[in-house]
Amino acid sequence: MTTFAQLGLAPEILRAITAKGYEVPTPIQAQAIPAAMEGRDILGAAQTGTGKTAGFSLPMLHRLTQSKPQQLRNRPPRALILTPTRELAAQVEDSVRTYGLHTGMTSTVIFGGVGMGNQISALRTGVDIVIATPGRLLDHLSQRTIDLGKIEILVLDEADRMLDMGFLPSIKRVLAALPKQRRQTMLFSATFAPEIRELAKQFLRDPVEVQVAAQVNTTALVEHRLHPVDTEQKKDLLIELLRKDSRQQSLIFTRTKHGADKLVKSLEVIGFKAAAIHGNKSQGARTRALADFKSGATTLLVATDIAARGLDIKELPTVYNYDLPMVAEDYVHRIGRTGRAGSNGVAISLVAPEDHGLLRDIRNFTKRDLPLETIVGFESTGKPIFTKPIMRQMRSPRAPGGGRGGQPQRAPQRNGSGAGPGGGARAGAAPARAGRPGGGGHAQHRGRQGGAGGRAGGGAAGAGGVRRTGA
Repeated sequence: MTTFAQLGLAPEILRAITAKGYEVPTPIQAQAIPAAMEGRDILGAAQTGTGKTAGFSLPMLHRLTQSKPQQLRNRPPRALILTPTRELAAQVEDSVRTYGLHTGMTSTVIFGGVGMGNQISALRTGVDIVIATPGRLLDHLSQRTIDLGKIEILVLDEADRMLDMGFLPSIKRVLAALPKQRRQTMLFSATFAPEIRELAKQFLRDPVEVQVAAQVNTTALVEHRLHPVDTEQKKDLLIELLRKDSRQQSLIFTRTKHGADKLVKSLEVIGFKAAAIHGNKSQGARTRALADFKSGATTLLVATDIAARGLDIKELPTVYNYDLPMVAEDYVHRIGRTGRAGSNGVAISLVAPEDHGLLRDIRNFTKRDLPLETIVGFESTGKPIFTKPIMRQMRSPRAPGGGRGGQPQRAPQRNGSGAGPGGGARAGAAPARAGRPGGGGHAQHRGRQGGAGGRAGGGAAGAGGVRRTGA
């Protein structure tokens, strides 16, 4: 069995890995790190929670430590990591800082939703590694506040989403600002649709392809439960399901931002502690909501697909699809928030009659039957597909606030109605088993502004403060 010590990583990096208790790389790391250390382009696919972040950040740090820059201040960055969301950018930066703790490398994270002033100051100070979202990075390029002419390593994290047609123009504009020669490019993602894989090859030179498990596999640790229900009764059914254990943390996905806010208000009225996270929220509000959820101050986090990728929440037991995703692939990313680090999880989906086409797409994409189970009292009037002959009788244990003795009032029925470092955790996750780190959330948050999960998201020092990994 290969260990991190056998991979030939720089001693400074091994020291940080060892301090975290990591000894054995995950399969994606064992495959990707040696080739990446040689400077090869990488096209990597692995399930969420398998350690993709360490798969690119460890060899990136190793290569950067081999040649330290002579210029200290005002030096342009040498490595660029692009992510689709602010939350993921902050978490990747935290991992880079953790793994490079003793290397002396500096990093900064830049994303929208906050002012550019602190980000500009950080870039002028000089950093080695920039983690960014495409939109804000293009803002800096247009204002000439960042120089990408010295980039040696480019990483596209969650590359399938980054290279989706909506992101492609931004990616091409960024690539046009990068040096064409001597640049290493690595693309990592949980899944790669065939057309996205072909598109990605346009940006890579003779890439080494690494893949762990089938690209559409959903982890065996996740139990899938799908319940048919009329649209008018979805909220009532969700409340009934949440009453089973009001203390249990749950991540709930909705299709729209308005729907997320509306659902949160309904849940709060009956006593649940809930918060919403989506693109219309300010960065500060998004980070506070995530921090409160991770700390247990709120037990329900209602989110749009902005939260489907990169959220590291340790031992999250349940994910709800209040609305099925419009894109089948997003089902994999949503439920990938649970069943991490060797822990079991449950993914519960509410399927309205008009969702059957979406469900068919999800079944085809995941190659799973995903049978429906009817809940007594919430039978759907729509024609089910592959419905299990199971009728579950719901009971309503006590939930926080709302009703007598802490039980929420029942909403009225309407008439007619990620095993290696990083893994699921970008850094600091508890080992899945002795000597082999797994997924999960951050073990600790250092209180800095600008990061997701316990860090004030992009305040005065956020999303732009320089972080010296050796500090």
